[in-house]
Amino acid sequence: MANLTISVDPEILRRARIRALERGESVNSYLAEALRRYAGPDHDRQKAALARLDAIADKAGVGSPAGGRAWSRDDLHRA
Repeated sequence: MANLTISVDPEILRRARIRALERGESVNSYLAEALRRYAGPDHDRQKAALARLDAIADKAGVGSPAGGRAWSRDDLHRA
């Protein structure tokens, strides 16, 4: 495993340590997991999923009343 050195405001680090303690984790483990999510393969899958959702929304005319259905307030609040 590689080591990483970062610079952080002391007050931010103090508050992060308190939060980590409250959650039963370490700042190091939290940051390592955040980096795994940030750089991991899930990022590409998320981008692809969002692109598919955008395509579906475009096809349905969502967000573009001129190009699709114009939703009324009642439509949006109907159960």
